[in-house]
Amino acid sequence: MGMMQEFKEFAVKGNAMDLAVGVIIGGAFGKIVDSIVGDLIMPVVGKIFGGLDFSAYYVPLAGQAAGLPLAEAKKLGAVFAYGNFITILVNFIILAFIIFMMVKQMNRLKKEEPAPAPAAPPEEVQLLREIRDSLKR
Repeated sequence: MGMMQEFKEFAVKGNAMDLAVGVIIGGAFGKIVDSIVGDLIMPVVGKIFGGLDFSAYYVPLAGQAAGLPLAEAKKLGAVFAYGNFITILVNFIILAFIIFMMVKQMNRLKKEEPAPAPAAPPEEVQLLREIRDSLKR
């Protein structure tokens, strides 16, 4: 029974709920970044490099004919799809940078809470200290 109670406290305390919300938002945010990279950034980068689609770059490893679309080349055997890797790498760099900026902003918004002033000692303690100090003289 102790383990169930401990799990219930853990789940209700908020740790599990915070994690679940983070995973759900992270998944949705990842899709947004995928779209930004795939639909906005990589076409511009491809245009700069001569209208090429990076995701279609590959090296055939199973003797496929040159010029096949990536999906068909994969059906015929192994391929070294370095263009897809470049796209995913750019995706990761953008996502990591955005998360870095979000964490940096969150840390800036968190204000250092001033330490509470120590409570004044009770009157009896104050009187005892005065008596002690007067006896020392």
